[in-house]
Amino acid sequence: MLVSSALVVSTALMGLAAIPHCALMCGAPCAALAPAARQQLGFQTLRLLSYAAAGALAAASVGWLRESVQLTQALRPFWTLIHVGLLALGLWLLVAGQLPAWLGRWGRQPSQPRRWGWTAGALWAAWPCGLLQAALMVAALADHPIGGAAAMAAFALVSGPGLLWAPLWLKRLRGGREATLPIRLAGAALVAAALFALGHGLWARFVEWCSQAF
Repeated sequence: MLVSSALVVSTALMGLAAIPHCALMCGAPCAALAPAARQQLGFQTLRLLSYAAAGALAAASVGWLRESVQLTQALRPFWTLIHVGLLALGLWLLVAGQLPAWLGRWGRQPSQPRRWGWTAGALWAAWPCGLLQAALMVAALADHPIGGAAAMAAFALVSGPGLLWAPLWLKRLRGGREATLPIRLAGAALVAAALFALGHGLWARFVEWCSQAF
């Protein structure tokens, strides 16, 4: 019981640290899939449930954990493609100082079918995110599936405000010259985050190569 409680605290702190990352990296998809309040509620609820289910499964099966690592390797090209797209979006925001037309149109569609937000929330545990995978690794240490579910539910609950805030922030950024500076700052932050996500592994390999070469 003490182990499970410690894991819940650990994943909650990870979720707190992940709020800026979630807002920057997942804000645009969340704003597009669930722009309205009811859609956001459904998305967040099913996201929490999907995270809890993944945590329970991770705690219940060490074999699944090995398979999840292999799945993560298989999803790496998709993960890289996502971050390349986020890098392009960040460069656009930084240079143009405004949201792309397609993103603005998505954010202005309150009549978008509710099912898309709910479906995305139910599948969000499969998102190729390093922080999510790290939280799953922690949840896998639980001594019972309920402990793993609680750990991932804590991560989802604490990191959720970043995804709740992102659609409101994007709506505020639409229109008006006074919004240019915040948009450019957001673009710079997104570029930095995407470059780090794409390059931190390459930098480690470069340092290792240099240490062997010299």
